Amino acid sequence: MRILMINPNTSEGVTARLEQAARAVMSPQTVLDSVTAPAGVPYISTRTESLIGGVSVLEILSERHQDYDAAIVAAFGDPGLGAARELFDLPVVGLAEAGMLTACMLGGRFAIVTFAAALEPWYRECVAWHRLEARCAGVHTLSGAFRSINDVQEEKAGHLVELCNQVAASGEADAIVLAGAPLAGLAAQVRDQVPVPLVDCAEAAIGQAETLARLRPAKAQAGSFRRPAAKPSTGLSPALSARIAHDAAQ
Repeated sequence: MRILMINPNTSEGVTARLEQAARAVMSPQTVLDSVTAPAGVPYISTRTESLIGGVSVLEILSERHQDYDAAIVAAFGDPGLGAARELFDLPVVGLAEAGMLTACMLGGRFAIVTFAAALEPWYRECVAWHRLEARCAGVHTLSGAFRSINDVQEEKAGHLVELCNQVAASGEADAIVLAGAPLAGLAAQVRDQVPVPLVDCAEAAIGQAETLARLRPAKAQAGSFRRPAAKPSTGLSPALSARIAHDAAQ
């Protein structure tokens, strides 16, 4: 099967981390291609930046969806995930959704741990969008600045482990989701230092994408995720405009 991993952030270093984490657990028969958003911000942390990243997801999918069996939106807040699911025929998996649903299989409630306080409001809204508030024991963040988004994992690893242990000690969470694309791969390195299961969202997303690709679900023809009716557009990329207009080639 062929899977496309789309990083809506513009950081190539983050894309490399995501791909490395996914390749560590994916099936040997799977072909994984990754792509980084050509426009936007180095890392998405606000609603505005999420909308910008979502457009990149749609543009990339409109150009490449026909070559793949499934796709991954590889940013924790799942920018553009709902739009991608309604517009394209292949299964599209979100990094946040995959991580949270995987955590739900490991216990009753999960907590989210991440590296920056600025991410908390957006992450809470992401939990609500996925209707997982009842299963979420909270979003826990580090405070303070970091030097580089590409190296934040190494810079903050010790503090993240400490925070995970504090969350585990509270007894409110049965599993912890390490949230944020820059943290891809960290769970495998520190899971023995935390007494509850840690979920790596990149690992979870590739596993969920492979499962959906094998199941080959039909595109919804009814319900809220059916493909929208054809409509003309102005100023969009040619491929995205054609997809929205139901051009036969798209």
